[in-house]
Amino acid sequence: MPAPSDLLQYVISGATLGATYGLAGLGFTVIFNTTEIINFAQGEFVMLGGMLAVFAIRWGGLPPALAVPLAIGLTTLVGVVTDRLTIRPVRGRSVIVLIIITIGVSIVLRGAAMLLFGKDTYALPGFSGDESLAFLGASILPQNLWVGGMTLGTLVAMKLYFDRTISGKAMLACACDRKAASLMGINVDGMVTLSFALSALVGALGGAILAPITLTSYDVGILLGLKGFAACILGGLGNPFGAVAGGVILGVLESLSAGLISSGYKDAVAFVILLTLLFVRPSGLFGRRAAERV
Repeated sequence: MPAPSDLLQYVISGATLGATYGLAGLGFTVIFNTTEIINFAQGEFVMLGGMLAVFAIRWGGLPPALAVPLAIGLTTLVGVVTDRLTIRPVRGRSVIVLIIITIGVSIVLRGAAMLLFGKDTYALPGFSGDESLAFLGASILPQNLWVGGMTLGTLVAMKLYFDRTISGKAMLACACDRKAASLMGINVDGMVTLSFALSALVGALGGAILAPITLTSYDVGILLGLKGFAACILGGLGNPFGAVAGGVILGVLESLSAGLISSGYKDAVAFVILLTLLFVRPSGLFGRRAAERV
C-alpha cells in the first residue's frame, strides 16, 4: 500500500496533466457549441502552442514572457485560417463531412510541424523556475500552480463570456438554430470563425503551460487531442465546466493507475473507466440528459 504522500503526489501530477486535457476539451466545446462540429485538429492547436513558444525562444531569442503570448497569438491565427480555408467553403455540407475535414487539417498541421521543427523533443523553461515546493510530503513545481491557475482562470472567463456577453450568446444561438440566428441578424460565419479562434487560443494556452512539465514535439497533439475529446465526453459534451472537470478526473485516473498498477496500462485503465461510465450515463457526468419530443 503506497504512503499517503505518494498518493497525494499522484493526484497532483494527474490533476496538472488533466487540466491540460480539460483545456483541450474546452476547445472542443467552444466549436461544438457553435457548429456542432467535433474539431479533431484541436490536438494540433495544443501542440503548436508549445512548439511555437519553444522556437520563439530558440530562434527569436525572446523571453518566455513574450514567447508564450506570441505562440498563442500565432496559433489563434492558424485557427482563423483553418476556418476560412477549409470549413467556410463547404459549410453547407453535412457535419460528418466537416469532421472528416478537421481530421485532414490535423494531418496537414502535424506534417507541417514535423518539416518545420523536426522530430526532436523540446523543453520550454518553467515560468517561475524549477525549485519544487513541499506540501504534505509531496512536491509541487511552480509550473503546476501556473497550470492550475490559468486553467481555472480560463474556465471562469469562458463561462462569463458565454453567459454574459452578446457575442457569446450569439455563438450559442448559432448552434441551436443557424437559420433562425441568421434571421435575427447574427453573423453566423463570423461567429464560427470566432469559435475556431477561441478554440485555438485555449488549446495553445494548454500546450504552452504544459510544455515545461512534459516536453513537447511535433506529434504530441495526437494523444492530447484524444484525451481532450475524452475529457469533453466524460464531463458532458457542450459543457465548459464538464470539459475541464472531465480532464482533471481523467488525468488523476491515469496518474493513479500508472503509480499503483503500471505506466503501461494508464491509458487503457482511464479509457475503460470512461467507457464504463458512458454505458451508465451517456450524457457524461455533468451533461444534461436529452429530452425526447412527443
